[in-house]
Amino acid sequence: MTTVKAAPRAELKATTFRGQKAPIAAMIAIFAVLPFVVYPVFLMKALCFALFACAFNLLIGYVGLLSFGHALFLGSAGYAAAHAAKVWGAPPELAILFGTAVAAGIGTVVGVLAIRRQGIYFAMITLALAQMAYFVYLRAPFTGGEDGIQAVPRGRLFGILNLQDTTTMYFVVLAIFTAGFLIIYRTIHSPFGQVLKAIRENEPRAISLGYKPDHYKLIVFVLSAALSGLAGGTKAIVFQLASLTDVDWRTSGEVILMTLLGGMGTIFGPVAGALVIITLENYLAQLGAWFTVTEGLIFVVCVLTFRRGIVGELSRWLKRPL
Repeated sequence: MTTVKAAPRAELKATTFRGQKAPIAAMIAIFAVLPFVVYPVFLMKALCFALFACAFNLLIGYVGLLSFGHALFLGSAGYAAAHAAKVWGAPPELAILFGTAVAAGIGTVVGVLAIRRQGIYFAMITLALAQMAYFVYLRAPFTGGEDGIQAVPRGRLFGILNLQDTTTMYFVVLAIFTAGFLIIYRTIHSPFGQVLKAIRENEPRAISLGYKPDHYKLIVFVLSAALSGLAGGTKAIVFQLASLTDVDWRTSGEVILMTLLGGMGTIFGPVAGALVIITLENYLAQLGAWFTVTEGLIFVVCVLTFRRGIVGELSRWLKRPL
């Protein structure tokens, strides 16, 4: 009886994996062609925020933890990578890795403090800690205050690839995004990911089965922080700047908007949401302060029209997981 029941499950898992390989390959192929028709710097910003949104979605979409201070990891990694590259003279790969490690370390501290709380209490703790860090970075001498760390050198990747060339820089960013995206994809579709979903759906039942939710939550929180740091460190090298903007609470709100708009709990949703929001910011920037109002109206319309997000509704229409 056990073998008969397990077979359809294994077949469904294999079908799901095969069904998602083609969209992943198509997404990477599209991004590989886009810099020849779209401004590469715009695309690099979109890819950095797409990775940031995917990391945030790993936390809220698959565990149900809403962090209001996720910009802390993006901005901290940006400062760390920029400082390492400019002051210490580290090559770009080591600077980005250092930023990722710093974000993971901060994520461990924040996770230990916040993970035992749930719902709005968890969200408020993450927001409070992020705001504390914001004012520390505002006053700290190594961050440059309101000016930030400017003129960060891009250098040469592995001493070979000249990142001053925009096209080369773009494909390096695409490779980093792809690596982060595949790590998230593998995490979701692993036994560890199945436990995360079980905790999200029914935590008391997961406890009754012998799992320790706090341990799993802490691990995924640190992983999400590290991947957010990977996006932040890459962004600092791309734009040769680390500033308070990336630590601000508005950036945390922006990544929430990206995830909800694209489709929370979907693998491609955060990517779509990030592309939409960054595009709107780029083309509606001339509206000034009215851009925030316009962005809010677009968000309200989208939530009322398709509550599952862009990719969530598309997935439902196609009747296949995306």
